[in-house]
Amino acid sequence: MVSNLNISRRKLLTVSSVALAGLSVNQLLSKAHAQEIQKSVAFSLPMIDTVVTPDQGNPIRLNFNENALGMSPSAKQVAIDAIPKANRYAKAEMPLLNKRLGQHHSVNEDQILLTAGSSEGIRSAIAAFVKPDTQFVIPELTYGDGEHFAKIFNLKINKVPCLPDWQIDLNGIKKAVESHQGFSIVYLVNPNNPTSTVFKTNELELWVTSKPKNTIFIIDEAYAEFVNNPEFYSVDSFINKGCDNVILLKTFSKIHAMAGLRVGYVVSSPDNIKNIAQYVAGEKLNYCGVCAALTSMNDTHFLAYSKKAVDVSRNIMEQALSELGLHYLKSETNFMFHKSPIDLKQYRELMKQNFILIGRDFEPATEWCRISLGTPGEMLYVANVMRELRQKSAI
Repeated sequence: MVSNLNISRRKLLTVSSVALAGLSVNQLLSKAHAQEIQKSVAFSLPMIDTVVTPDQGNPIRLNFNENALGMSPSAKQVAIDAIPKANRYAKAEMPLLNKRLGQHHSVNEDQILLTAGSSEGIRSAIAAFVKPDTQFVIPELTYGDGEHFAKIFNLKINKVPCLPDWQIDLNGIKKAVESHQGFSIVYLVNPNNPTSTVFKTNELELWVTSKPKNTIFIIDEAYAEFVNNPEFYSVDSFINKGCDNVILLKTFSKIHAMAGLRVGYVVSSPDNIKNIAQYVAGEKLNYCGVCAALTSMNDTHFLAYSKKAVDVSRNIMEQALSELGLHYLKSETNFMFHKSPIDLKQYRELMKQNFILIGRDFEPATEWCRISLGTPGEMLYVANVMRELRQKSAI
């Protein structure tokens, strides 16, 4: 697919949200209007002249929350350069990544555990705390891997109903823990998937730091780097303060755009890390992924550029949904959750006919649709298709 951000990092980082605010998608698609607003901003908006034209062989993939912008060019080159050495284990490089991650989270190296993506982190963290009469407490709508692995370990699944608009009910989850006589594993995804929303971290901190008996908290922050809400902050701050009942899960799949390279990690207390490490496959990460992760962490300009591209794409999608009168949740990630205008299966098929792949069903939110955010050029195409479908009364 054609790259849609033919613009320098510096320029994209200065995109003014004010310049985009209030513009209809039709205006954004208008070159004449682009030239007009060009007078009020420092540079050409990057998405105006680069609306993509997908086809059956190259659809716009908005169904797996992938980072459409791609990896940092420097990280990509390092991964390519590492291929001739990929016959070797990354035994020398993994400690370097471990150390770099410890610095990033202001913890010691023995508080970091590398995993093959966040999925291995989820599985191994649950496995490490399986006890008799353990319950696995989750919101009724959240990322499914936690529940998947909890079922494999024969844990009791306790799903707590959400508040309106699928907001996580922390008080309800707290009550579910307090009413259980045995051990509780609380699994929370913040920002949440598929809702793309966040809960206030300080509310969780009050509960965690009270050290509830027989409770461990697994907090999955796969999308944290996309958040704009100032009420969100990482639970690594809890760990820095000495909380030994928190396990933080992280991944290089999202902001770093390394989903296919499978690099993730766990942050927790040294004792928890030792415990969880028993259930990880020897930290055998792939050589190219480790090298790319090290380089990507240091490319802070590109990471900021990547986030800004997502911000612009989100703005385009918000405007389209607002124009069409479709209810959506405030997104703090690289995807959005909106009320489906028609039956979700039919909506998905209609978009597919226009070469756009959107999210699967998420029980019990069967009337809601998750759409990942592509590049700004991709989202302009999506927005235009949605407007045309509305004009045809198809949605």
